[in-house]
Amino acid sequence: MNLLKNYIAVIAAISIGTGLSASDSRPLLLKYNRPAQYFEETLVLGNGNLGASVYGGVEHEKISLNDITLWTGEPDTEIAEPEAYKYIPLVREHLAKEDYTGADAANLKIQGNGSEIYMPLGELAIDFEYPKESRTSDYHRTLSLNTATAETSFRRGDTYYSRQYFVSAPDSVLVIRLTSSGNDKINGRLRLNCQLPHAVNVTDGILMCDGYTAYHTYTEWEDGKYGMDRFCYDPARGIHFRTAIVPVNISGSGKCEVYPTGDIKLEECDDVMLIVTNVTSFNGHDRNPVTEGRDYVRLATERIAKASKKSYDELSASHQEDYGNLFNRVSLDLGSTSDDIAALPTDEQLKQYTDKGDANPELEALFFQYGRYLLISSSRTVGVPANLQGLWNERILPPWNSNYTVNINLEENYWPAEVTNLSELHTPLISFIDNMMSTGYDTARHYYGVEKGWCAGHNSDIWAITNPIGRHINDPRWANWNMAGAWLTTHIWERYAFTKDKTALHQAYPSLRDAAEFCLNWMVERDGELITSPSTSPENRFLDNAGNAAATHYGGASDLAMIRECLIDARKAANELGVDKALVKRIDAALKKMRPYQVNSNGSLREWYHDFSDEDPQHRHQSHLFGLYPGYHITPATTPKIADAADNTLTIKGDNTTGWSTGWRVNLYARLGNADRAYFMYRRLLQYVSPDNYQGDDARHGGGTYPNLLGAHSPFQIDSNFGGCAGVAEMLIQSDDNGEIALLPATPQQWDSGSVDGLCARGGFIVGMQWSDGKVKSYTLTARKSGKARVKANGKTRSHKLAEGESICVKL
Repeated sequence: MNLLKNYIAVIAAISIGTGLSASDSRPLLLKYNRPAQYFEETLVLGNGNLGASVYGGVEHEKISLNDITLWTGEPDTEIAEPEAYKYIPLVREHLAKEDYTGADAANLKIQGNGSEIYMPLGELAIDFEYPKESRTSDYHRTLSLNTATAETSFRRGDTYYSRQYFVSAPDSVLVIRLTSSGNDKINGRLRLNCQLPHAVNVTDGILMCDGYTAYHTYTEWEDGKYGMDRFCYDPARGIHFRTAIVPVNISGSGKCEVYPTGDIKLEECDDVMLIVTNVTSFNGHDRNPVTEGRDYVRLATERIAKASKKSYDELSASHQEDYGNLFNRVSLDLGSTSDDIAALPTDEQLKQYTDKGDANPELEALFFQYGRYLLISSSRTVGVPANLQGLWNERILPPWNSNYTVNINLEENYWPAEVTNLSELHTPLISFIDNMMSTGYDTARHYYGVEKGWCAGHNSDIWAITNPIGRHINDPRWANWNMAGAWLTTHIWERYAFTKDKTALHQAYPSLRDAAEFCLNWMVERDGELITSPSTSPENRFLDNAGNAAATHYGGASDLAMIRECLIDARKAANELGVDKALVKRIDAALKKMRPYQVNSNGSLREWYHDFSDEDPQHRHQSHLFGLYPGYHITPATTPKIADAADNTLTIKGDNTTGWSTGWRVNLYARLGNADRAYFMYRRLLQYVSPDNYQGDDARHGGGTYPNLLGAHSPFQIDSNFGGCAGVAEMLIQSDDNGEIALLPATPQQWDSGSVDGLCARGGFIVGMQWSDGKVKSYTLTARKSGKARVKANGKTRSHKLAEGESICVKL
């Protein structure tokens, strides 16, 4: 806390950023001139647990609700295939004969159950009544990133109506304020719709909705179950929940009445506040949500009662203080957008940016800050990180179960956490890794025959499953990869590298250590080199010498890249903590013996053991480039030939790919120091994509960004928002564990002048800078912990030694 106070004092004294965009008169605002018709146009709000997607309708308002702990299923206590490991020798036998098709078939035996599904909580619907002759004018719909507050306003006849919405973390409630000013009042009826089994009751003027989720969901691989038949419901099992809603008549005029049917009627009111909360019985990945669950009924009732005693201003003030303490740490100015473009609604700006190539640095900065906003809004629940859709899902059968896809997507969600000064929001992921470790020991033993260490496959869920999914019929490219533990645990060292929090490193170290143990015990020797066998590269396939497409191989570069990074991080962590000297020696020996990177005949970095052709040369995954980013053992300075091969790989893959993959490529090009390509891919990421169900003449599909700036895979996945956010930071500042901090390492000429404040660097430093004509004019450095830094700016390196909390400002 003292460090935060010191930092706030420093930036107040030497501020080079304001929290606003390039123009102080233009706050960070998403703005629209009509209601949302599709989810991909809504304004999303959240406190890291409770989420809302606001449509802003005039006659009919719709607010979709989510709770990040509302999933199907129960703790994963049964090993579906306890003897799956016995098929590993069979897979290796096929690989020894270069029979990759046979290896794929044998790999099907090493699969277990699928993941559970993230559920929508419900829909708050409000039908408003207006005089028949009145018409709507002056409509505005906005989301302020500065205050995390959405607003809908319009005139109906001569009456001005306004609605404000926010989700408070301190009070754990969604707050909606409805006001009118003029001759007409607020009249309408509110109801809560829920797709799950539920019952509604009214107690003391509070609407209560009690429900539960399925205790199991059949995947598409199990027993031929499809559609709604997938869900197994039992009122005595599964996660239970209570949603509570209370209207507060602020002005006292008119009448707010809650009916036994569950409807809330608003009659002749001019100032009404609606307070909504939800609590589930989820109490941990390993606890039965019924017999060991939270007292969700009591908690929901207490929260709604406590919040309803506060005024709107009190609720809003505590919300903004809490949110602002996180969001206001970073400001970014990439230049000013022309007034005529800046005046347009956000979706129209995005279209012009895509179609006309308009310069719009304020939109580019807004997308960066929106990524930070989304992380604050979706990642504040311990053990439950942001999922594929972050927090916001309307569908009972969401894309890919809205689960944790851990072959890139979950990890990408957290790339901006440290560098954009939101380290606390890394906690849900770090704690989730610990949960996965507890199930990952069984997966290592029963599916891979490794007795020491833990691992995880492609997919997980709130119950932290780690086994390869598929039930013996899922193509291995979607199921049999087992490097998620190795990848995920690199986040543990990454957090320490930025914060220098040795206590946190000590607490998380077992997960990193034991992921490294699995890697050491899983690798086998071939021709004097350590490799993995079997191996797959996430979701990708190659063509063997006979032209057959296959996924299962040996010695895959992506496996070895992730193992290298995991082992390097585990070694650094052990040395930092002064523990496990024997393990460090094993790691040193293994790193020397691991198969090195290879370059294909076409100059690309080899993904497969042999110089095989890719089934799809433009495949969205680039897993074998992991060592370049997010890893750090490939760099243009230390491994120039491998870095060049990585660059050639990206050239071959081309520019058209999914949203999350585009976000990854922004970071990869930034690490290569290729400012033009990094910026090109960033613009490609901001390519306008139509809402999924839109069928108009100008429908746009593919990877990019939806009208509400959420990422389009498509469909919606939030990872591209976070990848793009991290990519901007990577273009502006790069750092390493050796105390090197590079300013403007990949900044394009389009951002020729600007300023940033509050970004973080490895070594425990907070950095700000101003630049013009592509040159740094001044920079600030604040130490979270005592340490040394070497700052490279304008081709010259300067060394600094700072005490904890100390700050310096260097003018160039």
